[in-house]
Amino acid sequence: MRPEPQQSDRFQVVEAFLSLQGESTHAGKLCYFIRLAGCNLRCSYCDTAYAQSAAAGAPRRLAELLDQVRQSGAPLVEITGGEPLEHPNLPLLCQALLTAGLEVLLETNGSRSIAAVPAAVRKIVDCKLPSSGMSAANCFDNFRHLQPHDEVKFVIGDRTDYQYARRVIDEYHLTDSTSHLLFSPVWGSVEPAELAGWIIEDKLPVRLQIQLHKLIWGPDKTGV
Repeated sequence: MRPEPQQSDRFQVVEAFLSLQGESTHAGKLCYFIRLAGCNLRCSYCDTAYAQSAAAGAPRRLAELLDQVRQSGAPLVEITGGEPLEHPNLPLLCQALLTAGLEVLLETNGSRSIAAVPAAVRKIVDCKLPSSGMSAANCFDNFRHLQPHDEVKFVIGDRTDYQYARRVIDEYHLTDSTSHLLFSPVWGSVEPAELAGWIIEDKLPVRLQIQLHKLIWGPDKTGV
C-alpha cells in the first residue's frame, strides 16, 4: 500500500539514526540511515516488518532531515525502508542530500522503477529470488537504468535461489552494467561458508556479503 499523499517536503519516517553500514560495498563505514515507511512486498525473510505499514513512524520535514544528517557528521547517508520508492517525492529527498555534498545510497526492493532517481545516487537494487516469495514482483527494466556505481543484491536462501541469480546475471548481462553484484545469505537459512563454496566452485564475478550489523549487534536489534 502506498503512503497517503504528502506535502512535497514531508516524508513518513520510521527511524533515522547514525550507525555503521552493514551491507553493500560500503560495509563498515559510518553512515546515517533514513528508514521510510511503507512496503509493497512481504518477503519471507523480512527483518524490518515494523516498517511495512505506510502509517509507521511519523512525518518529517525535508529541512529537519537535512539538519539531522549534517549534525551526525557522516558523509554517507542511506535511504532505506520499507520501500523508499513508494514515496513519490523520493527524488526530491535524494537531490537535496546530494546538493548538501553527501554520498547517497538508496536501497530498494527492485519492484519499483528507479528511472526518476538522480543518477548520482548509488542504487542498491534487490533482485527477489524464489525463496522470498516475491520473485514475480521484480522490475527487470531497472537493469536498463543501472549506472556503473550501482549495485545489484541477491539475497540467497537455498540452491534454487543461487541458480536463479546466476540465470538473471547471464540473461541481463549484469556484469556489463555494474561490477557490484552482491550475494548475501539469508540469515539462518544458508551458511556463509556454503554460499562461498558455490561461488568459488563456479568462479562467479560477485561479492559475498554478510550482514555486518547482525554480527555486531545480533539479528534482532533495530536502529543499528
